[in-house]
Amino acid sequence: MKRAIGVLDSGVGGLTVVKELMRQLPKEEIIYIGDTERCPYGPRPHDEIEAYTWELIEFLLKKDVKMIVIACNTATAVVLKEARKRLDIPVIGVIDPGARAAVKGTRNKHIGVIGTKMTIESASYEKALRHVAGEVDVYSLACPPFVPLVEAGDVSGDRVHQIVEETLRPLQSSEMDTLILGCTHYPILAPVIQDVVGPNVHLISSGDETALEVAAMLDYQELENGLDTVPSHAFYATGDIELFDRLASEWLGRPVHAEKVEVTGIA
Repeated sequence: MKRAIGVLDSGVGGLTVVKELMRQLPKEEIIYIGDTERCPYGPRPHDEIEAYTWELIEFLLKKDVKMIVIACNTATAVVLKEARKRLDIPVIGVIDPGARAAVKGTRNKHIGVIGTKMTIESASYEKALRHVAGEVDVYSLACPPFVPLVEAGDVSGDRVHQIVEETLRPLQSSEMDTLILGCTHYPILAPVIQDVVGPNVHLISSGDETALEVAAMLDYQELENGLDTVPSHAFYATGDIELFDRLASEWLGRPVHAEKVEVTGIA
């Protein structure tokens, strides 16, 4: 089926999922919308996150997408169940795939989870991990400074290392051997995070597992694009387009020219 896969996020973080989708599903077209104007979602009230996410969903539905990937952990925690009930196309989130990958990767069943305030308060990862693994020790930590760093393109250097080190200090005494990057912005900070937690802690990004789940769903629903044409991807953002283009081009390794859009009031 020629229709595109719709991917939404609060900002640029969902591009970590897009990168995996492009790698694993090279024939599929992707339409991406990042709500960079209102990012971050994590500190916002539940009702506000819900309203903003539905505006992004409605934007993608108007593009006639065949599937929606909620590539934002905060939005997944708040909206995924309701979206699956209300929509007649498949909807995939990033929390369950990330939890499954962590359970596969851990050796001692001590798993850390870092995410936005809303994602951590929802305990979505803790529930998902225990659903998959039963008894598991989970160490959860909200990391409010991380998303603003990524959205500003500030992802390396001494200052960033110091911020990451100070933020992750509460986890350093834990026995975790696996750490879930429970926000799709965080893989962009992965080199710094890995340096801080040390080489013995395995970092889990949900992008790879989410792309596998998308591929399985496309196959099951017979929605794959069977054409051999080169896909034409489209990118949209609600905020600073120049900054979005620069960050997206760097992360995806290809030129990205996004279109600025207004989504307020669509839902």
